[in-house]
Amino acid sequence: MSTVVDELGARLKTYEGRAAAVAGRGKDPVNEPMIRHWCEAMGDTNPAYAGPDAVAPPTMLQAWTMGGLSGHTGRTGAYDELFDLLDEAGCTSVVATDCEQEYLRPLRPGDEVTFDAVIESVSDRKTTKLGTGYFVTTRMDVRVGPDLVGTHRFRILKYAPARQKQKTRGARRPRPVVNRDNAGFWEGVEQHRLLIQRCTDCGTLRHPWLPGCNACGGPDWDTVEASGEGTVYSYVVMHHPPFPAFTESDHAADAAGPYAVGLIELAEGVRIVSNVVGVPYDKVRIGLPVRLEFRRYDDEDGPLVLPVFRAQEGREGGAG
Repeated sequence: MSTVVDELGARLKTYEGRAAAVAGRGKDPVNEPMIRHWCEAMGDTNPAYAGPDAVAPPTMLQAWTMGGLSGHTGRTGAYDELFDLLDEAGCTSVVATDCEQEYLRPLRPGDEVTFDAVIESVSDRKTTKLGTGYFVTTRMDVRVGPDLVGTHRFRILKYAPARQKQKTRGARRPRPVVNRDNAGFWEGVEQHRLLIQRCTDCGTLRHPWLPGCNACGGPDWDTVEASGEGTVYSYVVMHHPPFPAFTESDHAADAAGPYAVGLIELAEGVRIVSNVVGVPYDKVRIGLPVRLEFRRYDDEDGPLVLPVFRAQEGREGGAG
């Protein structure tokens, strides 16, 4: 078996340094509408990104190179060949692990970007909790005219999923990461209080808890207690991997079925990620009114109190 794996690794290594895309071109010049949409979505109010002398946020670097549904011309096929080899070896799953970007100069409206991409490295065979496979790193060099303006490295793990026994009873819920910045929030949850930070300099509310204010930079804060009223601002339904700890009895008892994770907009104006309960996962909708409740979970790791949000059926916008 090790000989087969070594042979696969050697074949994969031959793709290092091969071009994945040559002379790619951004489908649109750097432009103010995309910058505005990005800033609105990210809540970034930096004045450098608006006005006659605006520049694009540096972290938009990849946005100007994306091909959309129709893709780009100039792909070499080497990346697809590499993935075909991995698929044939049983490494059919992919997870993004990290990306690195380097910014050499700001992009400005009107700049037209071009790019080249290369398969920079393929790791030795690695075994992780997810499974066994290979880390593949690509590097994209982004230019305006002859000038290099930034680089983007993207690393994924292409792996064969590990087989795991799924527990259907007594499954553990993950514990939150508690640190000095958010300890007060979790202390409030244990007391069945949902506390929101408030900047004492400008009065801005914020969640999740942070050591300083995003609006004015002030370090001082106090808290206000949420009323518990809210609506579903957005949501996803998790189908895979199955996670018995999150299965609701109104789906199917003891089954590791789908569950809804909502981005809840509280009446106070901040948003929090939590589970939506009280209705089947396929009845969750944007705008669904919800009400805060606290649930206690007991397993071998000890008691855990978490805030969840119960759908308010029968109210306007609720699930039918």
